[in-house]
Amino acid sequence: MLTREFLKNADCQSSFGPIEECLVLSAEQRAASLQDFLARKPSSGPLWIFGYGSLMWNPLLDYDQVETAYLAGWSRDFCLTLVAGRGTSANPGRMLALVEGGHTVGRAFKLSCDSWEAELALLWKREMITGCYRPLWQTLTLESGRTVDALVFVANTEHTLFCANECLTHKAKVITAAKGPLGKNLSYFEEMMATLQRFGIEEPSMLALTEQLVKLSRE
Repeated sequence: MLTREFLKNADCQSSFGPIEECLVLSAEQRAASLQDFLARKPSSGPLWIFGYGSLMWNPLLDYDQVETAYLAGWSRDFCLTLVAGRGTSANPGRMLALVEGGHTVGRAFKLSCDSWEAELALLWKREMITGCYRPLWQTLTLESGRTVDALVFVANTEHTLFCANECLTHKAKVITAAKGPLGKNLSYFEEMMATLQRFGIEEPSMLALTEQLVKLSRE
C-alpha cells in the first residue's frame, strides 16, 4: 500500500515500475498543471478533494473533515491502461477513472487550510504521473446537504492510455491477469468494492464487472 513517505521519495520514472519516458510528465509539467488548476479555483473557500477510488480508503492527505458526497454527471469506469503500480507495459491492467454520464458517490476531503499546496503537490505526484487524468473543479453535494466546489480527477479521453467502449468481459480478463510492483490489479478492485460496501454505496456498473470477474474465476 502507498504511504506518504513513499510518495515523497518516489521517482516517477521508476518507483511505480518502469514507465516509458514519453508517458511521464516532468516535475515542471506537474507543477505547471497544479498552478493552472489552482488559478481556476472558483471560490476562496476551503479546498475539497473528491475520492472515488483508492483515495477513499488510503487518502494520504492532511485533512480536517471528510463526508460522503454525490457527484452528478460522472461515473466510475476502469478505462485507463495501467502500465505502472498494479500493471506493467508488458502486462497492463486497468485503472479507475471517471467518465461522463450518470453519477458517483464517494468521499469528500477538506484539506487543512495551511497545507494546500504541499498536499496537492503530493497528490499530483500520485495521480498525474502520466497525465491520463484531467483535474477539474466540480460541484459536490455533501451528505450534510451542503454543496462545495471540489477537485475531481476524471479520465483524459484524449490520452493514449484511455480505453474507450471496452467490453466488460475483456476488461475483467485484463484486471484478473495484471500485476505490478504495488500488487495485483484484482486486489485493487476488491479493495474498492469492499470500500463501497462499507459506506453503503451501490454501483451497478461495478457490480456487473464483479459478476464478470466471478465468472472468470469459475472457468
